[in-house]
Amino acid sequence: MRRHGIGYLLASILALGWLTGCHRDSAPPTDFEELSPGVGYANPRLDEGPWSIHVVRVDRTRPTLELHSVHAGGGALGLSPLSEQLRRIPATSGTPVAAINGDFYQRDRPHAGDPRGLQIVSGELISAPNGGVAFWTDSTGQPHTGAVQSRLQLVWPDGSTTPLGLNQEREPSSAVLYTPAAGPNTHTPDGLEIIVEPQGDSAGRPLRPGTTNVVRVRSTQTQGDSRIDPGTWVLSLGSGPAQSHSPPAPGTELSVITGSNPDLRGVRTAIGGGPILVDQGRPQRIQAPSKDSYEFSSMVEQHPRSAVGWNDQFFFLVLVDGRQPDLSVGMTLEELAKTLAGLGCAEAMNLDGGGSATLWADGKIRNSPCDGRERPIANALVVVRAPPTP
Repeated sequence: MRRHGIGYLLASILALGWLTGCHRDSAPPTDFEELSPGVGYANPRLDEGPWSIHVVRVDRTRPTLELHSVHAGGGALGLSPLSEQLRRIPATSGTPVAAINGDFYQRDRPHAGDPRGLQIVSGELISAPNGGVAFWTDSTGQPHTGAVQSRLQLVWPDGSTTPLGLNQEREPSSAVLYTPAAGPNTHTPDGLEIIVEPQGDSAGRPLRPGTTNVVRVRSTQTQGDSRIDPGTWVLSLGSGPAQSHSPPAPGTELSVITGSNPDLRGVRTAIGGGPILVDQGRPQRIQAPSKDSYEFSSMVEQHPRSAVGWNDQFFFLVLVDGRQPDLSVGMTLEELAKTLAGLGCAEAMNLDGGGSATLWADGKIRNSPCDGRERPIANALVVVRAPPTP
């Protein structure tokens, strides 16, 4: 089969009438199947490529449709298929109507499922930003994407500070805060571990972004793998940070600051990914760093892809099947960026792809996973229909 470029793909999308549906003042498209009020789905299959593209389009003007992030097992670690994660969503959060896989993640135990970047679930910070790109909706529901730097830190009684990771593998030179979202134990091999109890407004509440949390030391130990009891957090210090401070006595008050740049105070939904694919309507050029690793070489290879995008009127969950020559070969990140811009996305961010790429809508998986089945993944971005207000 003769291979055509991405221009042919966009011409085919235009011929299908999709672009007319991506602008506020145009007539509604006729090629989207309405799955439920405000939620449409389309699956064009183009011979050139070949490509099989799945698009869920969500009407942003409907206040009952909300974007939430979820994590496998309801915590910060663990892996499970997307459809299983959706079954765990409580009825009080709403009814899931569409979902797509989320961030890249740690595969190895005991911290399998640790998202590579930021994640906020229902206002709870479960994974700290790592300086990479993330998607979030602010306190007014407006979407954003961009690089987020962590300012998560421990403040000692003398005013000195120690940078913190969150619910992740702790290296000898680092310090990590573990909350109940990490599970019953820290899974650390050794090091100074300070068991603390949040005080004041922080007591009995999940860890929130953009806050200062006063904590009181309950106990310390150096054997590692501390228990994380309900109502407690564990500050785990590797050999480097531990040498800088003496173990604090029980009753000592410390502070944990969950800052970031930009400030994410009040954010209830966030998920990591990257890179940015569309900025102000313009598809971005994707140049892989000259590093010998699959992580970077795959950026310019054709693989299954997932992405989230939006414009003034719609959110888009987009997935391109791949690694299946008779159905769809997949896309490079640049091909995906041009496709998203052609669909009308003003902004868009890449999500994890490959065997993790999964799109669910109206009760079933819509794409063809390249593994032949759903792969257990760490997290997802979900469209829920909020329950009626009493």
